[in-house]
Amino acid sequence: MANLETDRRMNHAIEGEIIESLAYESLKERKRARRWGIFFKLFFSAYLLVILLAVFIDRSPVSVGRHTALVDVQGVIAANGDVTADTVTAGLQAAFENDNAAGVIVRINSPGGSPVQAGYINDEIQRLRMQHPDRPIYAVVSDICASGGYYVAVAADKIFANRASIVGSIGVLMDGFGFVGTMEKLGVERRLIIAGEHKAMLDPFSPEDSVGAEHAQKLVDKVHQQFIKVVREGRGNRLVDREDIFSGLFWTGEEALELGLVDEMGSTGYVAREVIGAEKIVDYTQRESWMELFAKEIGASLANILPMSLLQRNLSLK
Repeated sequence: MANLETDRRMNHAIEGEIIESLAYESLKERKRARRWGIFFKLFFSAYLLVILLAVFIDRSPVSVGRHTALVDVQGVIAANGDVTADTVTAGLQAAFENDNAAGVIVRINSPGGSPVQAGYINDEIQRLRMQHPDRPIYAVVSDICASGGYYVAVAADKIFANRASIVGSIGVLMDGFGFVGTMEKLGVERRLIIAGEHKAMLDPFSPEDSVGAEHAQKLVDKVHQQFIKVVREGRGNRLVDREDIFSGLFWTGEEALELGLVDEMGSTGYVAREVIGAEKIVDYTQRESWMELFAKEIGASLANILPMSLLQRNLSLK
């Protein structure tokens, strides 16, 4: 009887210790959760504060006195690329709005890209030139001004380049791949349901559609003719009458000068100092803040997680 009583007391004590231990752990967990809650609240408050600062802080260039305005076109021209029409035109508008800007330089180092984005920039340069006829705008080529980059350059009053610059590549391409033979070797069957007989005309996993290929060629030729028209209008009688100029070939700056693709040899500093007559250069290029770059990286990471279609084809001025 005594043993039973002793066992009961021991069990009761053990139960008490277990309950006490569970209560203690629960209390610790709540404290830990409270600390993390405070941390995340502070983190998101700081995050929102940084976003608000990035939005409301004026990032336009501060200029004092007479100067030359500079807008960079550096990299691939695309809606989500290194250079977008929105950022370039915003920089150009800010430059032309400043009465202290004696002239504007568009410094180009681009292999080309989207004909649409390049076209937007070309149109905006021409619009600003009409609004400000007394304000010169010059294109200065650094390493490369090809295809879409040249599409932008021809809108300027004059084009300057270095002897070793690469200029030209006036052409259009549409690229892709064909995997039909590979699928046959692997024993993979293509199952495709479409509405519209040529809807899948550029599908890389199906045999080439001759009608679709012909249609795509006409589309590319049409955009090429638009490109040629813009170049002819921009360069006028300065352009040498040679058909290979529009063949997609590219040349050094020296050769481009002989062909009328550029007007003179000169750097950004030379044009500001000797041509515009305002040696001080103020950069009006609209660059993404680190917050915008961070958001873009997050978006790119999410896009990499999502399934990507191999059916995409890009029309490019490259």
